[in-house]
Amino acid sequence: MVLLAAAVCNKAGKAIVSRQFVEMTRSRIEGLLAAFPKLMNTGKQHTFVETESVRYVYQPLEKLYVLLITTKASNILEDLETLRLFARVIPEYSRNLEENEIINNAFSLIFAFDEIVALGYRENVNLAQIRTFTEMDSHEEKVFQAVRQTQEREAKENMKRRAKELQQQRREIQKRGGKSAVGYGGGFGSSSMSGRVGVDSGIVEVTMPDIPKQSYTSAPSKPSGTSRAMKLGSKSKDVDMFVDQLKSEGQQVTSTNAKPTAVQKISTPAVNQESVHLRMEEKISLTAGRDGGLQNMEVHGLVMLRISDDTFGRIKIGVINNDTRGIQLQTHPNVDKKLFQAQSTIALKNPSKPFPVNQDVGVLKWRFQTQDEANIPLSINCWPSENGPTCDVNIEYELENEDLELNNVVISIPVPSGVGAPVVNECEGEYTHDSRKNILEWHLDVIDSSNKSGSMEFSINGHPDDFFPVNVTFSSQRPFCELELMDVKTIDDSSPVKFSKEILFYVEKYEIV
Repeated sequence: MVLLAAAVCNKAGKAIVSRQFVEMTRSRIEGLLAAFPKLMNTGKQHTFVETESVRYVYQPLEKLYVLLITTKASNILEDLETLRLFARVIPEYSRNLEENEIINNAFSLIFAFDEIVALGYRENVNLAQIRTFTEMDSHEEKVFQAVRQTQEREAKENMKRRAKELQQQRREIQKRGGKSAVGYGGGFGSSSMSGRVGVDSGIVEVTMPDIPKQSYTSAPSKPSGTSRAMKLGSKSKDVDMFVDQLKSEGQQVTSTNAKPTAVQKISTPAVNQESVHLRMEEKISLTAGRDGGLQNMEVHGLVMLRISDDTFGRIKIGVINNDTRGIQLQTHPNVDKKLFQAQSTIALKNPSKPFPVNQDVGVLKWRFQTQDEANIPLSINCWPSENGPTCDVNIEYELENEDLELNNVVISIPVPSGVGAPVVNECEGEYTHDSRKNILEWHLDVIDSSNKSGSMEFSINGHPDDFFPVNVTFSSQRPFCELELMDVKTIDDSSPVKFSKEILFYVEKYEIV
């Protein structure tokens, strides 16, 4: 199945939300959507209609249509199954199936659409997984929101305190001015004051020194001076105090100077990118049993190409596949599949057509799924043993694939609540206890062949089942599947082209249940 686009449109063919999964111009997709209502046969119940080039698969959605545009060679049964999933996703984000509601939730719908389809091909996901992927919480965002609320609260308190000070100053000046101005003819606001007052039978002339004019204004709506309430990068004392408070309560807080996590590395651009830049990204999803055995393991990989100079648009990429696990490779529909199978070279079907410029283009993706324990990159053994009301927990890791180098490894073990902090007797690396989330986190900067195994031991009141599931996160700049991007050459004369590349292997889900 090759899905060209998904859209929500009205009965006139006007696109309300549209998402293209292959390279298409705006005029092209608008023309396809505008032609859709004219192709429908009134009075006949169908779920699809075809033209010479595409197939429309649709489902009425009250006053709207959810519409998929596919190639005619796609499997109609898979098309209908995908359509049903799209139709179930839309009410999740738009309670009222009206145009305004769809428009207000357009970005959420587009993000959900991207979880269903990637590069024109259906992903193996269900509605619950889509909801989980699109609603993931960000710990960094929560900390930022808490810090910002604290800063705003401090700014409001400073404003109130400053307003009280100004009012107090006004009252004091009025009191002093009232006493000194009695019996004088000059106004209080004048630059100097003079007058005469009777003293017994004589007249004494009194001249007051110049008094600077005092202006009285209402309390300002904003605190005067330079406010740092909304400066995200400022390191104010308020922020430091708030972070210290979080740490004292057991909350893990990542400072701005801390090492980036795997998610942050994904969004971080490569340093010194050349005009041709290749990005290889792999993510692993693994579930293993606490008593051994691999329940499921999936690795999804993708190679993205970005060209910033149009003179290098017509190129070919050499790939070496040393993987012996039997990964499933799939090229982009516009890539010459026969050339890739014969020579492991990525190039467009039409050699005269260049790659898009200043766009991230997915050219190759792969998938590996197994239940063979021999393929686990990092094995985790957690051994809780009861000792009266206390549990002694031994947890150890072992790097099974010594060619990998895992960075920023965090092994998270749930601990019982309300029984105090765990007593850690032995730990290779560092650990933190999050009392709010009831998690003991074991931190290791690097796991490689030099420290391929390690252990931690702690004690806490609880039951053996309280310490599962164990979750693991890490990132690596070495790929799991043994694919290598060797070289980049021009189509015309096969001359070498200077290119840069980056590799990222990270965890989507890694748990021992």
